[in-house]
Amino acid sequence: MPRTSMGKAVGYAQDQRFWLEHFLLDGRLELSNNRAENAIRPFTVGRKNWLFANSVKGAKASAVLYSIIEAAKANGINPYDYLAHVFKTAPNCDFPKNLATLNSLLPLTGCI
Repeated sequence: MPRTSMGKAVGYAQDQRFWLEHFLLDGRLELSNNRAENAIRPFTVGRKNWLFANSVKGAKASAVLYSIIEAAKANGINPYDYLAHVFKTAPNCDFPKNLATLNSLLPLTGCI
């Protein structure tokens, strides 16, 4: 009965077999995405607050700042220290001429 809910679920699982086999080959991968779900939960709660932003630019600015803070947290960097570093370093940089400086400010590099 391929048209039932169970049949569709089994068909989906069979279609994903290639990816599941790759998942099983790498022991570092987790079976669950709970860690990712928990990391974005505060973001989804904040998203409701953005419905009441006064302007589109204000909502975008909030989203960008929130993304930067969450990226810092995800990389084990204290968001306050990270933002203090960025606000001290960024105004004195000429980014179009020196992209390496811009890359060094990304939270993925662990610049703090």
